[in-house]
Amino acid sequence: MKALLAALLVSATAPLAARTAPAAEPAPAPRTPPKLIVAVSVDQLSGDLFQQYREHFTGGFARLLQGAVFPSAYQGHAASETCPGHSTILTGTHPARNGIIANTWVDQNAPRPDKLVYCAEDERAPGTDHSKNYVSSVAHLKVPTLGDLMKTRDPRSRVVSVAGKDRAALMMGGRRTDEIWFWKNDRFETVQGRLTPPVVERAQAAVADLIARPQAALPLPTHCRPLDRAIRIGEQTLGRGRFERKAGDARAFRASPAADAAMLSLAAGFAQELNLGRGPATDLLIVGASATDYVGHSFGTQGTEMCIQMAELDRALGSFFDVLDRTGVDYQVVLTADHGAHDATERQQVRAMPMASRIVPELSTKAMAAGIARDLKLSGPVLLAAEGDVYVDRALPPATRARVLAEAKRRYLAQPQVAAAYTRAEIAATPLPTTPPETWSLLERARASFDPERSGDLLVMHKPRVTPIDRPGPGYVETHGSPWDYDRRVPLLFWRRGQPAFEQPLSVQTVDILPTLAAPLRLGTPGIDGRCLDLDPGEADTCRL
Repeated sequence: MKALLAALLVSATAPLAARTAPAAEPAPAPRTPPKLIVAVSVDQLSGDLFQQYREHFTGGFARLLQGAVFPSAYQGHAASETCPGHSTILTGTHPARNGIIANTWVDQNAPRPDKLVYCAEDERAPGTDHSKNYVSSVAHLKVPTLGDLMKTRDPRSRVVSVAGKDRAALMMGGRRTDEIWFWKNDRFETVQGRLTPPVVERAQAAVADLIARPQAALPLPTHCRPLDRAIRIGEQTLGRGRFERKAGDARAFRASPAADAAMLSLAAGFAQELNLGRGPATDLLIVGASATDYVGHSFGTQGTEMCIQMAELDRALGSFFDVLDRTGVDYQVVLTADHGAHDATERQQVRAMPMASRIVPELSTKAMAAGIARDLKLSGPVLLAAEGDVYVDRALPPATRARVLAEAKRRYLAQPQVAAAYTRAEIAATPLPTTPPETWSLLERARASFDPERSGDLLVMHKPRVTPIDRPGPGYVETHGSPWDYDRRVPLLFWRRGQPAFEQPLSVQTVDILPTLAAPLRLGTPGIDGRCLDLDPGEADTCRL
């Protein structure tokens, strides 16, 4: 494992031109199902970011660009966050159906002081008394994943899920994973009751050794040089970073290309040690590459930091696919993202985007609740909030709750940074949209995120380019979560050896991934939101295999 990790990390010093995309294969892809499905999610890889760097890819991304390319795939829902986004990728369902409405929501009946529930926890587990003191679990996901369906059809299928975040590994992996591992508390962890296999022990030791040593600055690729400009954001100067790291700095490791290389290394180790793709049934290997998200949050998307991250991820993916190639297994790859993002506010303003702004203090839940309580002569919290969802205190009498909700909507809509504020009644009365996702109204986008058991009493949407971070700090200068297309649009790439290359410019959705992968396996997919995508225009209909 140490040797494999070193091979994936060697990209930090190797020249970019050293890798070339593999030559096109003359033999067509077999008509039989693949022996191994490899599903990769790159956290915060927006469609815009992918388009920005696609001409510079020479490794793993370059290979995928030789397959079926859908540059305008959408996370159709309004809550463009990590947990909802990952919940759509291998379930074929929007959050309105699968229940994952946000990273965190409010449950006023929760037996904990903050009333917050994390999407990837089981708050019923003993010893959990706070949303940050939790037990990782897939309990809140209401629908099966691709892996769950594969195991139901044939229990001999193996499902392995590895990710840089627990919510990525769990929402894509589902309930019936054979192995599920994620980066948490500065180490690889798994769900309760699972044993640690030797491949994880070796990966653990290799990564611990890597973190314990300092990291020298990574070289700056030639195409990144135009972005080598310092920008002042809060108390920090960013935009010229090279990922140098002090010995023992696990947080800096997490927000660096080395983190993705480690996840891919562990995934490759599982592929080798479990002989994935060599059994009697199709296997599934899931990888959640989370570093792009941490880099974006920490440095923004338009500095040298993100440029280097894209180049290094391209290399690491190439090395990962090389390992899979050497197994001789017929494997199908799908790569997409859970959401996009926009750049840090201060750099957007420098680049002539005057609409970019940070949220004003008046829009905080605390300020809103205080104003409403004062004017309506009420006591207590009045409002609770998580992400964009606002909840009216259930301890209030029904008539008072109605007055508070009406006043909250009025006050939010009076703020210049607010684009819309919809009550749960307005959202619930809206049909789930069926038109192309780029045409959906804000209300329809909200409907795709709405769960009557978990959603708030009011959903507040900010105007474009408003960042809901009032004061940037270390590790958090930009974010996502808006209903706008720069947060919703992501790339979607399919590759299998011998598959014809083509690009479809029309919009598709991430919920289309499940039915597309399920079709060759002849899996039933009732009650989903997605549709099967034809990956071979030369065939009559690959969705009816």
